[in-house]
Amino acid sequence: MSPRRKAQVPEARAPATAPANPTATGRETTDFGFREVSPREKTRLVGEVFASVAGSYDLMNDLMSLGIHRLWKRHFVAIANPRPGQRALDLAGGTGDISALLARRVGEQGLVVLSDINPAMLGIGRDRIIDCGLVANVRASLVDASAIPFADGSFDLVTIAFGLRNVTDKPRALAEIHRVLKPGGRVAILEFSQVKAEGLRRLYDLYSFEVLPRLGRVVANDEASYRYLAESIRRHPDQATLAAMLADAGFERVDWHDLMNGMVAIHTGVRV
Repeated sequence: MSPRRKAQVPEARAPATAPANPTATGRETTDFGFREVSPREKTRLVGEVFASVAGSYDLMNDLMSLGIHRLWKRHFVAIANPRPGQRALDLAGGTGDISALLARRVGEQGLVVLSDINPAMLGIGRDRIIDCGLVANVRASLVDASAIPFADGSFDLVTIAFGLRNVTDKPRALAEIHRVLKPGGRVAILEFSQVKAEGLRRLYDLYSFEVLPRLGRVVANDEASYRYLAESIRRHPDQATLAAMLADAGFERVDWHDLMNGMVAIHTGVRV
């Protein structure tokens, strides 16, 4: 029997230089929910949101979705299809639930990098990985999705679940994901999207803007952050637009499929 190989952490590189001024992203302003702010301001405000909600994030997810988010995430990882021995980067990995699912699939010969731009969220995710006994093949790293500090072609798979809509410069993040994937590597994105049925959309809007902020006030003592989260979903590109953005970033075989009438969508693409 051959000895077990310890998974090697991908080679780090200096992160890409951040935009020198707000117009470097191509826009003087960007969306923070329904507000228009500078790109730097959005990055700061999103950081404050997740620092505020980190401690109650998992509980709120369970309450907001009645636990359905766990089924969405399992389905997402099944579609991402990580295989034994592969290297996966989990961007905006937050409290680590996607990374834990990935780690069990890549096995001890593989590696998962749990990453997030927010130290509070990443700390909770790292602790969860330790509690799950998955430290043998998971590493935690503070990462900005728009400036990923790993070398070209480091990963077989990159995932981002419920995080892309909070990224300030989405096209740049998608280009970075393309860069760090190996040829043949896949990206998988799980994100809220556009509900198709008009009647369901009205109910969803009522829940999002009336119930959700009040739930955030009661459970997390933070109504404003959950109002932003509802608004950020409405400002996120719809299914076809995000697919076009993936193609523009260089991905091929881009596809998506909807869950719950488009409330959530899973997008995939391949670096050829």
